[in-house]
Parts: sequence; C-alpha cells; structure tokens
Amino acid sequence: MNIQLNTSHKLHLCKIPLLAILLSILLMSLVSKRAAAQDRTITLSEAIKLGLDNSKTLKLSQSKIDEAVSQYNQAKDRSLPTGSLSFAYNRAEIPANTLAFGSSDIHLPKGADAYLGIASLNETIFGGHKLRYAQQSTQILTSISRLDADKDKDQITYEIINAYYNLYKVLQSKKVVNQNLETIDAQIHQSQRFFEQGLVTKNDVLRFQLQRSNIELTGIDLESNRKIITYDLDILLGLPESTQLNIDQIVDANKDLGPLSYFIDTAMNNRQELKQLDLRTKYAETNIKTVGANTTPTLAASVGGYYVDVNANPLPKSGNFITPVTVGLTASWNFGALWTNKNKLAEARIQREQVDINKGITIDNIKNEVNQNYHNYVTAVDKIKLLQTSIEQAGENNNILASKYKSNIASATDKADAETLLYQAQINLELAKADAGLAYYTLLKSTGKLNK
Repeated sequence: MNIQLNTSHKLHLCKIPLLAILLSILLMSLVSKRAAAQDRTITLSEAIKLGLDNSKTLKLSQSKIDEAVSQYNQAKDRSLPTGSLSFAYNRAEIPANTLAFGSSDIHLPKGADAYLGIASLNETIFGGHKLRYAQQSTQILTSISRLDADKDKDQITYEIINAYYNLYKVLQSKKVVNQNLETIDAQIHQSQRFFEQGLVTKNDVLRFQLQRSNIELTGIDLESNRKIITYDLDILLGLPESTQLNIDQIVDANKDLGPLSYFIDTAMNNRQELKQLDLRTKYAETNIKTVGANTTPTLAASVGGYYVDVNANPLPKSGNFITPVTVGLTASWNFGALWTNKNKLAEARIQREQVDINKGITIDNIKNEVNQNYHNYVTAVDKIKLLQTSIEQAGENNNILASKYKSNIASATDKADAETLLYQAQINLELAKADAGLAYYTLLKSTGKLNK
C-alpha cells in the first residue's frame, strides 16, 4: 500500500515539471511569434505603396486640394442671384401731436405702430465678366494645388526609395563584414597553430587580431546606421517603430539609357514645376482681365416687395396695409477707374512678365539637374563594371597570397593586406550597386516620371 502511494506521489511530482516545460514552450512560442511579427522583408514597390498610403504630407496636400475646390465652388456661388427677407416693427410715441397751419390744425395720434416687411431679389446682368474671371482664377489655383500634391507624391516616393537603398547598402555591408569575420577567425586560428609550431611570430597573430578589431568597429558603425535608417523608414511607411525591416533583392540597375536629349525632353513635358508655371501664366493673364474689368459699366436687375402695416395688430387687415412691388434696372459706371486703374493694370502685367522670367530660370535649372543626374548614373554603372573587375583581381591576389602564406613564403602582413583589399572591394561593389539604383531613380525623378 505504501509502495503504491509513493509511486503515485512520484508520478504526481513528475507532472509538475512536465507542465512547467509545456508552459515554457508555449510562452517561448508566443514570444518568438511576436518577435517574428516585428520582422518584415519588404520589396521596394511594397514600401512605396505603404508610404504613400500612410503619408501625412499627402493627406495635407489633399486637404489643400479640397480647400481650393471649395473656393472654386464659392466663386461659382457668387454668380447666383442674391436675396434677402426682413420684417421690422416700430413703435412711435408723439407727445406733441398738433401742427397749427393758420386757421387749420393737424392733430396726430399720441402713438403709432408700424410693421415693415421687405423681400428683395438681385441679379447682376453684366459686371465686366468679373465673376467669370473669378471662377477661372480659382479653377486655375485648384489645378496648381493638384500639381503641388503630385510634387509631394514624387518627393515622398523618392525619400522612401532613398531610405530603402540606404538600408540595403548597410545590410549588404553587414553581410560582407560577417563573411570577413568568419574568414579572419579562421586565419587567426591557423596563425595561432603556426605560432605554436614556431612557424610565425607573435606579431603575425596580433596582426590578424588587429584586423579583426577593425572589421568589428566597422560592424558597430553599420549596426548604428541600420537602426537609424530602419527607424526613419518605419516612420515613412507608417509601420510600428519596433519593426525590423529586411530588404528584398534590389533590381539590377544596369539599364540601357537613351540619349541625354530624350531625358531632357521628357522632363520638359512632365515636370510639375513647368506645368504650374504655365498655369500661373494663365492666372496672371486672367488677373489682367479682372483688373481691366474695373473700368467697365455694370448692369443689375432687382425685384422687391414691401409690406407696410400701421395697425397695432401685425396680422394683415383690409385697409390697414399696403404692398408695393418694385422692379428695377440699375446701370452704374465708375468712370474714375479710367485714370485710377492704370497702375493696377501695369502691376498685373509686370507679374505676368515675372512668371515668364521664372519659367525660363526653371527650365535652365531642370536641364542642369537632368544632365547631372544622367551622368551620375552613367558614372555609377561604370564603377560597377570596374569594381567587378577589381574584385576578381583582389580575389585572385588573395588566393595567391593565402597559398604563399601556407607555404610560409608570404608574411602575415601581406596576407592581411590582401584580405583587406578583397574586403574593401566587396563592400565597394555592393555600395556601387545601390548607388547606381538610387541614381537611376534620381534621374527618373528629375524627368517627372518617378510615379508614372
């Protein structure tokens, strides 16, 4: 009986650590899932879509467009007839109510009530086309606001691309650092064996250890940059700030380019700044017409109805009220504007000339920008080709010196220098690939076709 109790007790005790293990496994699984949820591999197209969907700047741009549309609708409303309706009550007390006219006296009441109701409707028949010009102006400003939103969209897209490629550069550099750390660790282990065998000096071992420390320092800087860029990119994309982003493989940047003239012509046809300046020219011309309309006569029509009641009771009673109705046309002309409006008109024309001059300056700047970005991309592609050759040369040199070092022909210094050259060439190639990709998107942005 005692044996059975002891066995049961042992089995019961065994269940406790087993339950704890299961709970620990479950907890670790939940933690790992949560951690995995914070890691995300993202493509460039996904990053751009996320950034544009969550951009506060674009939401503000849309708000400005809505405001411009509202102003346009208000300008249209001003062309509609205006109407008003009013009703007033007046009480008059007349203490001195007698007027003497010789032998005749006029006696007024001690007090009187009066009710006055007015309903009117007014319409401007001709006002020098001011209302039409106002509608045209606000419509032009609405189009300018839409182009501002397009510019903001391009700028945000480019910021996302820039951050994406910068993160790629850091991550690729970290991979190269880790590869070189593995290589240098193997060399340190080998040099220590050689040192124990008396084949190399302690200085040779220290040389490799120093090289490893320098690589580790590079890795520390890269990790710091990775955290900063990842945080900034999370903000741009509207993701939780703790999200650890991994970059999908970037697209090969080596593209066949057309002539420079093609990209300049594309920019002339697509840049939002030039389209905006064309609209501002139209706006300035409309403003000239608006100022000129100040010298033209205006014609307005009106309809009015009145209710006049002198009875104490405000409700209409036969014989106590009158209801005159008026219809009228009003023609007016502020002919003084013929000589007071000249300088306003001159100012409006100067503003149009300034827009034309500004457009010429903008065209020159865009041409210079496209030219610079075009050649920057060509240079970046040429660097990739050169660095691919240099990696082959550095790799061959490193293999030769590794063989010589094993045969005790080359020194540890020569071997470390060869490793450094190969390491640097690998980093430079990855950076050059990213720089070329970013240079291509920079060229697209300068042509106004980044999002097209």
